[in-house]
Amino acid sequence: MNIPNILTLLRIVFIPLLVAAFYLPYWWSYSCAAGLFGIAAVTDWFDGYLARRWNQSTPFGAFLDPVADKLMVAVALGLLIERYDSALMTLPALVIIGREIVISALREWMAELGKRANVAVSMVGKLKTTMQMVSIFTLLAFPIGTVYAQLGVVMLYVAAILTLWSMFSYLRAAWPELTRSI
Repeated sequence: MNIPNILTLLRIVFIPLLVAAFYLPYWWSYSCAAGLFGIAAVTDWFDGYLARRWNQSTPFGAFLDPVADKLMVAVALGLLIERYDSALMTLPALVIIGREIVISALREWMAELGKRANVAVSMVGKLKTTMQMVSIFTLLAFPIGTVYAQLGVVMLYVAAILTLWSMFSYLRAAWPELTRSI
């Protein structure tokens, strides 16, 4: 067990804390939930950086890191879907969650073929992740109807567009393998 893996596990521990904070009946509950999500987002970047810098990448970390990320994002988006209770929030949230499922399956399948590098994380994927994290943090932190919440919705739509763009890029890269057996 190394520090990058501990940070990844910490993100998983934060998930029930995020949910509990979100539902607390206090004026500061959303800020607390946003703070927990923000810490998790920072540890997402930091654990990868440390694993590479200290040469502490492990199979356990390689498996768990994307799982922790996707769980945290999916849970936070689920909370926001409930909070907003509108198609305005549901559409981009489901696009993001759906893309994560598709790309996870694609990467697993490509890894079985020995071609995982064909669908390695791209710059668009990294930009998508950054926009997604900032938008979710903003939407958790600020009340519905505020300028900041409206900005968070706009950023979530940008993240959803980047999500689709990166998904199509990954699918295009894998297309020769996907169509080989048709």
